[in-house]
Amino acid sequence: MEPIRVLITGAAGQIAYSLILQVAKGDVFGSSQPVILHLLDITPMMGVLEGVVMEIEDCALPLVKSVVSTDDLETAFKDIDAAFLVGSMPRKQGMERKDLLSGNVKIFKTQGDALNKYAKKSVKVLIVGNPANTNAFICAKYAPSIPKESITAMTRLDHNRARANIAKRLSVTADKVKNVIIWGNHSSTQFPDIKSAIVNLPQGSTSVYNAIKDENWIKTDFIKTIQARGAAVINARKMSSAMSAAKAAADHMKDIWCGTPFGEYTSMGVMSDGSYGIPKDIVFSFPVTTQNKTWKIVQNLEINDFMRSMLDVTTKELVEEREEALVVCKD
Repeated sequence: MEPIRVLITGAAGQIAYSLILQVAKGDVFGSSQPVILHLLDITPMMGVLEGVVMEIEDCALPLVKSVVSTDDLETAFKDIDAAFLVGSMPRKQGMERKDLLSGNVKIFKTQGDALNKYAKKSVKVLIVGNPANTNAFICAKYAPSIPKESITAMTRLDHNRARANIAKRLSVTADKVKNVIIWGNHSSTQFPDIKSAIVNLPQGSTSVYNAIKDENWIKTDFIKTIQARGAAVINARKMSSAMSAAKAAADHMKDIWCGTPFGEYTSMGVMSDGSYGIPKDIVFSFPVTTQNKTWKIVQNLEINDFMRSMLDVTTKELVEEREEALVVCKD
């Protein structure tokens, strides 16, 4: 089998430190798929990155055919098949996501241009660096030769958080919870939705809504916990999520590459096509299924008045972020 070229940016950082191993040992692209790792970071981090490369070598991983470590965009993006765009200014304690926007959208403008010039046109791109949805929009704008459908934003961390929170509430493992939805932005305006979620309990499968039997908890504590989980991790750890973010990135790309299980869907930041009344030309988290390396928005889910009010809030934020990002990119 021919190796695929996989780019990870911010490769000397904390998220990449966990992500690289998952990619390198076959957890993402398949247990028999060889990879050539392209690792990109800024020039001051090249010494640290050298140590990461040493560790990759010391893992003696049979799927890793070679490693390209670089601070050069052309070298990093040349002929890649998949990209995890992780590198960005990290969120720190007390920061809101909007504080990240002005600095980070310029990074993704530059990387969008590099995708456009050097990557394979079939490349699959996952935006991890925050604000991920708006960064994905900017990246797609500056990579016009790459199909917009091939550039997606990570919502999987919120999706995983929601599944785990429900599982804890119902005293089951997270794999027993399916079809939770995260709508909107990867921010405190996101809408975690259990209306369509299913849980496999010892006595059989049932809706999460019926299993919990506490609408007040669903509409208050559950939603607030998922919306604020990133900030809670920062407050406790004094750094943003890394291990869980890496796992979510791996889960997201695996769904793109290998497909979602039959009858299940996940949450993914994709370019809106107008589904559910969401305006086009923003990257919005929808419920999706994936097959043959393409995604499809799950259709015909019921949206009640409460849900619509939540969708309106997160849509407004994304539209505002898009406009601010476009202004920044003109500077």
